[in-house]
Amino acid sequence: MSRPIQIKKHPFPSLLYLEWTLLAITALTAVIPPPLRRFRPKPPELSICGAFPDLSVCSILPELSIFSLIIFALMGLRLPSNKQTTKVIYTVIEILLILIIGFFGERFARLFPFLYIILVTRSCLIFQLPGRLFVTSLSFTLFLITTQLKYQLFNFQASPQAQERYRFLILNSSLVFGLSLVFVLLMMNAVLSERQSREKLALANEKLRQYAMQIENQATLEERNRIAREIHDSLGHSLTALNLQLETALKLWQSNPGKAETFLATAKELGSKALKDVRQSVSTMRSNPLQEQSLERAIASLSENFHRSNGILPIYKINLEYSLPPEINTAIYRITQESLTNISKYGYATEVKLELTTTRGNLRLIIQDNGRGFDLGQNTTGFGLHSMRDRTLALGGEFNISSTLGSGCKITVDIPLTRLA
Repeated sequence: MSRPIQIKKHPFPSLLYLEWTLLAITALTAVIPPPLRRFRPKPPELSICGAFPDLSVCSILPELSIFSLIIFALMGLRLPSNKQTTKVIYTVIEILLILIIGFFGERFARLFPFLYIILVTRSCLIFQLPGRLFVTSLSFTLFLITTQLKYQLFNFQASPQAQERYRFLILNSSLVFGLSLVFVLLMMNAVLSERQSREKLALANEKLRQYAMQIENQATLEERNRIAREIHDSLGHSLTALNLQLETALKLWQSNPGKAETFLATAKELGSKALKDVRQSVSTMRSNPLQEQSLERAIASLSENFHRSNGILPIYKINLEYSLPPEINTAIYRITQESLTNISKYGYATEVKLELTTTRGNLRLIIQDNGRGFDLGQNTTGFGLHSMRDRTLALGGEFNISSTLGSGCKITVDIPLTRLA
């Protein structure tokens, strides 16, 4: 079971008020003498001092009972909540006070069964279910023992007929008292279970609120990364190609002005495209970069642009058995675009191969060049590589890159298509 509810102050003020009301009523009942009936002798007081009035301690026992009752009432203001030993000591003291009131309280002895009910109520607030059952059983047992002792004291002074009536009264009172304890135990368990359920629900709501904030922050971070990837993949590619066109035009400006003018015109087109990409990235990041083109046609356009910028025509092979979802098309397009951009910037390759196929519920993209390559231990922290890896992992795929200095680079992307097959 879960730990008991933490108690700093009294967890149920209404129960505390009920305890004080019950104690006040029963104390008032104990103080007011019962009405005397004619032709009947006054019944003996069912306490030790009532049976043995000559005891020397009987003169101070009533005051001791009143003092014990006051202590018992005040103990309800503060319930233990920490160590199990403290709870046990607290309960033992309560039981001792009840026994003192029951045995030595004379008229106050009338209210001691109600004190057991209060004891069970308090035990429900400080113990778990096994402790509650033990205190309830102990209360009923002590009630039977004290009642039996009183019955034996009564036998010294009562007639056989009175003893029979008193025995019947004890049986009825024991049954009623036992049912009362069971009712109190069940009621308190229900109240505490409902309270713990509310506390758990409040805790769950707080956790959900924290999780919602974390998800919101994570979503914001992912959206920022997505925007950064879109800007980097689209604008970065265009600006790289634009820079290459301008460099070539500068080299040919004096020796071949006509051809340099062609490169400048291409640079102007790339500048316009870069500006368009910026506007699209900022205003409508959710737009399809393929612009209603098929994936095959979009990759062919990338190859043509790469050829115009670098003088190298990529060798590509595309074999798709069925159409792909837009999110996969976009990811493959961006990964291909970023790979060609990196080859343009750093590869110094003379041959580029691209293969895109679907086999056995799996989409595989391979981009390979024969450039100068790089050291995987030092050059895998760029934003472009992270962008390609993130796009692949977001689709549940695998991203692998192999490269060594002087041996080119090979990028392999595997994306499962089990749900589409």
